[in-house]
Amino acid sequence: MLLDYESLKFVWWVLVGVLFIGFALTDGFDMGVGALLRIVGKTDDERRVAINTIAPHWDGNQVWLILAAGAIFAAWPITFGAAFSSFYWAMVLTLFSLFFRPVGFDYRSKLANPAWRNMWDWGLVLAGVVPPLVIGVAFGNLLLGVPFAFDDYMRLTSRGSLFALFHPFALVAGLVSLLMFMMQGATYLMLRTDEAVYQRAQKMAGLTALGVIVTFALAGIWLWLGIKGYVITEMPPKDALPNPINKVVTSMEGAWLANYHSYPYALAAPILGFVGALGVWLMARVGRAGLAFLFSSFSLIGIILTAGVSLFPFVMPSSLNPNHSLTVWDSASSHLTLNIMLWAALVFVPLIVLYTLWCYRMLWGKITLHFIRSNDHTAY
Repeated sequence: MLLDYESLKFVWWVLVGVLFIGFALTDGFDMGVGALLRIVGKTDDERRVAINTIAPHWDGNQVWLILAAGAIFAAWPITFGAAFSSFYWAMVLTLFSLFFRPVGFDYRSKLANPAWRNMWDWGLVLAGVVPPLVIGVAFGNLLLGVPFAFDDYMRLTSRGSLFALFHPFALVAGLVSLLMFMMQGATYLMLRTDEAVYQRAQKMAGLTALGVIVTFALAGIWLWLGIKGYVITEMPPKDALPNPINKVVTSMEGAWLANYHSYPYALAAPILGFVGALGVWLMARVGRAGLAFLFSSFSLIGIILTAGVSLFPFVMPSSLNPNHSLTVWDSASSHLTLNIMLWAALVFVPLIVLYTLWCYRMLWGKITLHFIRSNDHTAY
């Protein structure tokens, strides 16, 4: 049975959110481990322990990011084009930082030269820090409004720049993103390592959890008191054909909190973000690695849902001309495209989940110093 157009638009907003959550939960601990590499690993063997917890899985985990980008391209093509124009240099920065990851994993341990290995270690740290920071900054800019607009022929004008993206609020959002990925990485290392690496990861799990609580609270207070949001005051029916310039949008204080007033149950999202991070801090203190990782995952889900609920129905607000802001209702693909993609997603997303779980089941276990020294020529 085919869903109606309005329902499909909402379903694809949910599915894109699910893909971003999948990326944060899996590739999030890959990047988190990379960001923590020089902190949890004081010797070459200890750093190899950390690397070998994620190196066999990172490319499979990155599928979630590729899927999310592909879904945006297919479900919201206008948004995809506007985002690449407005965040072009930020995306280039992210892409180039990610280049260090595959070559770093493959080539780092090929030579025993300390300078060679240190160079690749710092490259892996860069690949772990830059993407979550830039992704968080991008989400911060969505809440601030992105400087783009369309002319009468739907040609895009973007007046943004790389340095303009680093607004203080956006930097706080970037810190939230970075710290929550580091928290996910630290709790994952608690699951997969022992001895010194485990102890340092345990300490970092507690510290990053506190950092998440503080920065997430700061971002929420700033959004409430200091950031103007957007409200749609007039628009065509939600099942109309896409036309993002055919509506009226007003900017006002506290608008990003409107959905929480209209739907009080949506407060579960930020509460989950805080409770999850607090749970990580508590579980890390008592050495409960599995529960710490579970609470970390809950925190990530809550924080991402908070960003989505706050923005809804906007997906890319415009500060240059608020009336040209892109929303779930007026930037989607055709009815037929969304239907075909939905059936494809219902088939392939569960397959990806099952395959990922199977890979982790087959390769699960503690990575120890003994393992690294016994497999010096085969381990990463």
